[in-house]
Amino acid sequence: MTRTLLSGTRPRPPLRRAAVAVGAALLAIAAGSVQPVVADATAPADTPRPAAAHGAAAADAPGTSVLTKSAGDITHPGQSPADHGDTVNWTVGYHNAGTGGPAPAVITDHLQGAGAAQTYVPGSLSVPPGWTPSWSTDGTTFGPTDQGAATTDVRASNPGATGNGTEVRADLLPPVQAAPRSTGGDGFSPILYRAASGDVEAWNIYHHTGPAAPLVVCNDLSSGQPCPGGPWPRPLNTTAGPLGSGSTGDVFTPLTPQYVLDPGRPGIVYYPAVTAGSVGVGCLDLAARANCGFVSLLASGGTPSGANGLAGLVTTGGDVYGVASTGQVLCMDLATRAPCAGQPFAAIVPPNHDLPGNTYALYQGATVVADGKVFASSAPQAASTVSGPPALGCFDPATAAVCAGWTTPHPAGPSASAYTYNVFAAYDTAGHVTGVCTADTTGGAPDTTCYGLDGSAQPPAATGLGSLSAGALVFNPEVVTADGGTRSYFPVWGGALPGNTVCWDWTYGRPCAGFPTAAGHPNVNGGATRDYGYTYDTTTRCLIGLGDAGVLFSMDPATGASPCLHSGASVTLRPGAFYCDGAPGHVQGYTQARLENFDLSHADLTASTVTVSDPDGGVVAAPPLTSSGVIDLSGISAAAHPALTVTVRLVLTGTGDFGGTGHPALTASFQGDDPQVCLRTVVGTDCTIAQVADQATGSDSTGALTSNTVSLEVAPGAACQPHVSVNKEICASTSWHACGPGGPGPWAKTSPVGLLQLLGTAYWRITVTNDGPVDAVDVTVNDPTTPECRSEAGTFTLAAGTSRQVYCDSFVLALPLKNTATATFTPAHSPHGTCPTVTAPSSAVACSLLCILTKNDRTGHPA
Repeated sequence: MTRTLLSGTRPRPPLRRAAVAVGAALLAIAAGSVQPVVADATAPADTPRPAAAHGAAAADAPGTSVLTKSAGDITHPGQSPADHGDTVNWTVGYHNAGTGGPAPAVITDHLQGAGAAQTYVPGSLSVPPGWTPSWSTDGTTFGPTDQGAATTDVRASNPGATGNGTEVRADLLPPVQAAPRSTGGDGFSPILYRAASGDVEAWNIYHHTGPAAPLVVCNDLSSGQPCPGGPWPRPLNTTAGPLGSGSTGDVFTPLTPQYVLDPGRPGIVYYPAVTAGSVGVGCLDLAARANCGFVSLLASGGTPSGANGLAGLVTTGGDVYGVASTGQVLCMDLATRAPCAGQPFAAIVPPNHDLPGNTYALYQGATVVADGKVFASSAPQAASTVSGPPALGCFDPATAAVCAGWTTPHPAGPSASAYTYNVFAAYDTAGHVTGVCTADTTGGAPDTTCYGLDGSAQPPAATGLGSLSAGALVFNPEVVTADGGTRSYFPVWGGALPGNTVCWDWTYGRPCAGFPTAAGHPNVNGGATRDYGYTYDTTTRCLIGLGDAGVLFSMDPATGASPCLHSGASVTLRPGAFYCDGAPGHVQGYTQARLENFDLSHADLTASTVTVSDPDGGVVAAPPLTSSGVIDLSGISAAAHPALTVTVRLVLTGTGDFGGTGHPALTASFQGDDPQVCLRTVVGTDCTIAQVADQATGSDSTGALTSNTVSLEVAPGAACQPHVSVNKEICASTSWHACGPGGPGPWAKTSPVGLLQLLGTAYWRITVTNDGPVDAVDVTVNDPTTPECRSEAGTFTLAAGTSRQVYCDSFVLALPLKNTATATFTPAHSPHGTCPTVTAPSSAVACSLLCILTKNDRTGHPA
C-alpha cells in the first residue's frame, strides 16, 4: 500500500515499505493504471449548466388574491444560473379574487440587496394599463418619478382594480360640471386633456398677462372641482420644472394665443410666449403639472421694427409656426424642439405694435393653417411702425418663403381704423378649403374680407357674421367635422352681445339648422361669458367654451344649449400592454365593452353612437347601442387588431346618474392571463454574489398579499473563477530525508537514470496552486497510481493566491513509471449543484535501471 504525505509529516524509511510497495505496484500493473510514457492529456470539457428554474405560485386560501413571482435572464435567455452583470426581468402576476366592484389594489416589490447584489434598471418598471407606477429609495416614501439606479422599491397602484384584471375603464364625463366653472381669471380658449386617471381636464392660460403673475389654471370636468396639483392659478416659467406658486413667472402671454398639442407626446402643450429678451414657444406638461422649457425664436428689440409679441401658434408638416410683431414667420421643429433651419423667415404681413423697446406690446391678429400653408392677419395701429388697414399674408412651408400670389400682403379692411382678432378658412360644400378670410370691425357690424388660396380676391364668404350688431368682436372659430359635415363655431361678443356663438354650416352654405342665429348662454354667469374660444370634445361631442368673463362652460353643438347634455367615454384597449415577461400566448381574444352604473333609459339611444376603431382612427365596427349597454367585441381578431379604441357618445335625457356616489363608466375587456408588473435589475459583479432573490407584497379587497420568493442562482463568471493548476514532481535525491515535506530535493519531472536501480521507492510532490481572484473550494487530489494521495490530502479550500503541497511515495517496479495527477475543485460562491472542474494533468516519470537500456540506440551504444 502507499501513504500520502501532507506538509508537516515525515516519509517512512524505504526498507520498511518495500514489500507492500512491490505488491501495490504489481496490482497497479494488472489493473492497467500504470501507463506508458505519453504527453500530458488535455483538461476535460466544462459540463453544461442546468436548465433555468421558475418561481412557483404561492399557496393562498380560497377567495384570496394571488401574487405569483417569476424571473428570466434577459442577457442569456433560458440560462440558469445567471452570470454576474446579467440583466434579470422580475415579473409578478396578479390574480384578483375580489368579488365586489372596483376596489383599490397595491403591489410593492422590494429589491433584495438593492445597490449591491442587484441594481434597478432605470425606466424598466412596467405596469398594466390603469395602474400607476411609483418609486422609492427607502421603501417608505414613494413618488411618481423614476429614481434610477438608487431605487430600492417599486410600486404599482390601481384605485379601481376588478376581478378579471384584463380590462380598461374610463368614467363617463358628467354633462353638468362643465357649466359653469370659474377659471379665476381672464381666459382665452380651453385646452382639453384626458389624464391617465380617466379624468377630463380643462386648462386655461390667461392671455395678455404676466410675466410674474400666475397664468395657468386647471379644472377637472369629471368632478367639477379644481384639478389636483393646486392651488391654482400657477405661474409659467421658461425653465423646465414643476409649476411654481405666487408671482414668480417670467412669461408674458399674447392677445390672441393659439395652442398646439404635441401629437407624439400626450399632454405636452406649446403656447406662444414672450420673455424680457425674446419671443418664442413655451412648453407646458399637463400630466406632470410642469414647465417643459422655452424655445427662443427671435430676440426682442431691434430697429426699426422690434419683436415685442407674436400671433399663433399653429402646426403643419411637423413644425410649429407663429408670426412676430415684425411680420416675420417664426418656426420650431416639433421633433427636436429647436428653431427650424433658416428661421425667422421673411415677413408676410405688415408689422404691428412693433416699436422698438415696447416689449410685451400686443400683436393684433391671428394665424390659421389652410391647405398646408400658414396664413396670418395683422392690424397695424398705434405703436406700430406702419399704418394701414388690416392685411392678410401667406407663408409656404414647402418653399420656406412667401406663397405664390402673396408677394405683398393683401388688404383686409376698409380703413386704418379697422382691426381684427381672427383669420379663418372658408370651405365648399364638400369640406374642401377654398380660401381664407378675416372679419374686422370699425365699430359697426363685422366686415368680412376673403381671398382664394392663390391670392385672388373672392367675395366675402357667407358666414352669418354680417348680421351681428354693431361693435361685435369676432374671434377664430372652432371647426368641427362630424357626421359628414363641416361647421365653424365663431365666438363673438361686444356691443349688445354679452357672449354668443355664431354657427355656420359650410356643407349646406347656411346657418346651422336648429342653432340660434347668435346663440347666447343665459344659464352661464347670467349670460355674461364674452366668448373668446371653444374646444370640441370628440368623445362627448360637446363644445367647451371660455371667455373674457373667466367662466368655463359647455355648449351643445347641435342646439347651442348650455350645459351640453351629452356624455361619453373613450377607452383604448391594448391587451399586450398587460404583460411584460416577453412570453407569447397571454392573450386569447377580445370579449366585450359595457356601460356600468348608468341607466340607459336616461339616454336617447337613437341619437347615441358607438364606434370601435384602431388607435389611428380606422373604424373597425360601429355596433348599435342597445338597452343592455353591452357591446360585443368577440368577433374582432386580437391578432389583426392588437389595440382597439371603443368610444361611446351619449345624448342624455336626464342627469340623474351623475353626482354624489354615482360613477358611470365604460369598460372594455379581453380574455387573457393575469396581468403583470415587471422590473429589471442588473446582477452585481462582486464575486461574493452567489444568488439574487425577489418577492412581492401587496393588498387589495381580499386582504394582504405575499408572493412566492424567487431565488436566481448566480454562477461565477470568468472574472470570478479560481485558476487552479497542478505540478507533479519526483525527488531526484538519493537521500529520502531530502524528499519529505519541505525537503530540498532536488525535485524534477524525471528522476536521474539509475537513481532507483531496478526496484526502489519514488518520492512524489504534488503542488496545487490557485492563481485566480477567488478561492477554490472542495479541492481534491486525483492520483490513480498512488490513490492514498487523495485520501490523505482530503478535501480542502485553496485560497486565492496560495499553494498547497502533497507528498507521496511508492515502490516502483523495474519499469519506467509515469505518474499523473489532477485536482478537482469548485469556485467559491458557486450555486448548489455546480459540477466540479478538473485541472489539466501534470506528470512526473520515475526511471529504473531499465531506463538506461531504453536510452541506447539499436547499435547498443548509449543514446
